Amino acid sequence: MAQLELRGLSKHYDGTAVVDRIDLAVPPGNLVCLLGPSGCGKTTTLRLIAGFVEPSTGDIRVDDKVLSAPGFATPPEQRGMSMIFQSYALWPHMTVADNVAYGLTLRRLPVAEIGRRVSEMLAAVKLGTFADRYPGELSGGQQQRAALARALIVEPEILLLDEPLSNLDAALRDEMRFEIRRLHDAFRYTTVYVTHDQVEAMTTADLIVVMNHGRIEQSGAPEEVYNRPRSAFVAGFLGGANILKGHAIDATRLNVGPGVLRCAESAFVPGDEAALSIRFHEVRVHATGGPDGDNRLAARVIRQTFLGSLRDLALELADGTVIRATAPPDLAVQANARVWIDLPPERCRPLPS
Repeated sequence: MAQLELRGLSKHYDGTAVVDRIDLAVPPGNLVCLLGPSGCGKTTTLRLIAGFVEPSTGDIRVDDKVLSAPGFATPPEQRGMSMIFQSYALWPHMTVADNVAYGLTLRRLPVAEIGRRVSEMLAAVKLGTFADRYPGELSGGQQQRAALARALIVEPEILLLDEPLSNLDAALRDEMRFEIRRLHDAFRYTTVYVTHDQVEAMTTADLIVVMNHGRIEQSGAPEEVYNRPRSAFVAGFLGGANILKGHAIDATRLNVGPGVLRCAESAFVPGDEAALSIRFHEVRVHATGGPDGDNRLAARVIRQTFLGSLRDLALELADGTVIRATAPPDLAVQANARVWIDLPPERCRPLPS
């Protein structure tokens, strides 16, 4: 297991910072997810780690050995890393066993040892009965398992994954999220996983790094980042949240226009403009019952969508602000219906100015 460290890492193209002064330490054996929207710099960061591009500033270190710095980069093949691509990149003319054995064959290991290690690895990824098949004869999930086996069998110091599940359908993605985590727990390689899918990040990661405009907005354990977002961007991107802005009355209360909302945590400066976040599923919707003090507001239903296990609602407040909420499927409310919403103080999270 290796420790990966990025120090002041930047990459510029035509004067624009695609990756902007990133500092990140990945402890040995941890799986870190770089999470963010398209264009946030996460894939460029992965390519910098892999050695496909050189940094403009800063450096990349593995166990305190510098692998990349401006004007210098250790070639990818000498970094002790394995990379899994979005397209799997399996050799179509080779069987699954030959694909998995490829890295060991290049190292000229004894044939008997290669055979033993391939058999063990195919059993680990549950492809033991598919050894003689070709990639074109496998499902997407099976191809991804073969790609994982090929990457893991060479025992890399660091494993890199670039949007590995984006080509799979929803059911296979759900299965493979847990499979990637299972294999990580089995082999414990230091891993950097790039994704735009928050569920993938929450399922697989020890550490989530949320990126935006080339910078790290927040990093931490999944529960920490989800429950204590430090910016409106993080709150909205990871899990989905309503952001309500207003003027602080005191340390815990915010006047948002249609009413006053109180947070359980003291964080506001009286008189300042401020904001709070509350996640869609934490908003409680009532078809009856008028306003009764703080944190209960009147709203009008502008859209309701039945999703089987829940209803997704868009609600308009008196000042025109639209918030989203999820409600039980048996709460049948029609468009333009008047409802009341509760925003529990312990679920209202103050955001930094």
